Amino acid sequence: MSKIPFTGKSQQARQGQPVQNVSADPLAPAENLAPENPLLEDPDALAARLVESEDFVRNNGNVLLVILAVVVLAVVGAFGFYYWRNTQNEKAQASMFRAVNNWEADSLSKAIKGDGKAPGLTTVANEYGSTKAGNLANFYAGVASLKQGKFKEALDYLEDFSSDDYLVQSRAYALMGDAQLEMNKSKEAADLYAKAADHNANEYFSPGYLLKEGTARELANDNEGAIKAYDRIINEFPTAQEVVEARQFKAKLEGAK
Repeated sequence: MSKIPFTGKSQQARQGQPVQNVSADPLAPAENLAPENPLLEDPDALAARLVESEDFVRNNGNVLLVILAVVVLAVVGAFGFYYWRNTQNEKAQASMFRAVNNWEADSLSKAIKGDGKAPGLTTVANEYGSTKAGNLANFYAGVASLKQGKFKEALDYLEDFSSDDYLVQSRAYALMGDAQLEMNKSKEAADLYAKAADHNANEYFSPGYLLKEGTARELANDNEGAIKAYDRIINEFPTAQEVVEARQFKAKLEGAK
């Protein structure tokens, strides 16, 4: 085997790295050669590092135990909360089952207040408001209150409701607009209808919400705002059935100028 020493023209030299001479004798000891990783190749250095680690653990044992305890408690607490929340949600679903049946049967007072055998939607919403079922109880209670003509209560329930389902959430905004309109707050109602229309806008529901927005803005004597709402239906949802009414209402407002 040929033995070619590094020269000034080697790749290491050209890259500015220190050049290490290689002995021509392949049996020569390698004590003078700098190891690439002294920690892995020098047992004494490794032993010293282990001693340092042991000293660190010994000197900071209490701190490390506290940190470990905090981590364990955090993990246990997270699992405990998850289990508790699921348990609460199951209880809420069981509690509101009869109330929903009463709601569907239009027994609205029993649905909201309870029928003596099971709690009403109000109780479920108050006691389990942090659960999915408790959140949904707010929606049912809001709709029931709206049907009963209790518009302020309906608005309060619906404001406490939120949903990841964009159709249901849009519907909640629109129902809040209905409650505001019944309380003669036309501008607030129009703003909520617009919010319903813009919440993941789609050709199936947004035109209807925009039509209600236009009507509410007319009631608020905001004819320009009403025309803009009608224009949105005409331009953004040209195939919607609400386009015919939007054109008629717009023409009526423009003719009155």
